[in-house]
Amino acid sequence: MTVTAQTAAAAVRTRVTVPLRFPDGYATTAEVFTFTGLADGQEHLALALGDVSGAEVPLVRLHSECMTGDVFGSQRCDCGPQLREAAERITETGGYLLYLRQEGRGIGLYAKLDAYALQDSGLDTYQANLALGRGEDERDYTAAAQMLAALGADRIRLLTNNPDKAAQLDALGVTVTERVPTGVHLSAANARYLATKRDHTAHTIDLPPAA
Repeated sequence: MTVTAQTAAAAVRTRVTVPLRFPDGYATTAEVFTFTGLADGQEHLALALGDVSGAEVPLVRLHSECMTGDVFGSQRCDCGPQLREAAERITETGGYLLYLRQEGRGIGLYAKLDAYALQDSGLDTYQANLALGRGEDERDYTAAAQMLAALGADRIRLLTNNPDKAAQLDALGVTVTERVPTGVHLSAANARYLATKRDHTAHTIDLPPAA
């Protein structure tokens, strides 16, 4: 694996076994890793799920934190259902779920809620960020590459609809052998959001035709 000096600097700090149970009753067990030396200084987590040692190429999900979706079940996005789906699919095949502290595509929780208010006035998810003077997507995956390097995962199958995640990891020296799309978690509240991601940033989201 070709890594930058930054990527090579991270190391596993702690690993601990944590039983998980989701609101729908699905349960699994994760080995949770923390790290030292991450480039952005954030407290990101890696969850090893399933039989990682038995996976020739582990399935990996980079999941950006979404308090409203992951914790409170917000229907404005598809983050909560994607997290739940990723836990089960990775457990089945063996791999890692990286939980990244990148709320609001990197702009933070309060700014994300400010963006929601702008979306309620008619802007889409990307326009709202720009109206706040922020980038459409401020996420950088250097720390994710560092975490994978520390875990010895130099070749991965990436569970994502987002081509930018695969492109950034590839540039950081992680070999993405396959980009595996997630399911489509559509609701009346997130239909425009999902369509915007598909149309504006080429997310792999197979939405039904508009009625």
